[in-house]
Amino acid sequence: MTMEIIRPILADNATSITELKKNPMAVIEQADGFPVAVLNRNQPVFYCIPADAYELLMDKLEDVELAKLVVERRDQEEIEVNINDL
Repeated sequence: MTMEIIRPILADNATSITELKKNPMAVIEQADGFPVAVLNRNQPVFYCIPADAYELLMDKLEDVELAKLVVERRDQEEIEVNINDL
């Protein structure tokens, strides 16, 4: 017996795979620029997000990764470099 994982729907807009197949652009337009959770048997299986939102998300993730690197390297010994040697 397998247990089904219940996942929260992390979007205000949702549609079924069937509706998405019928008219994908209508689903996206109705979401008015916001993410759409695509459901299979009332469970989210993926999210459609506008390109602008995806790019912003990727920028934020990069910022988080860079901030983590800064924290990790904050106490490292400094190395003096002459710009003319580069």
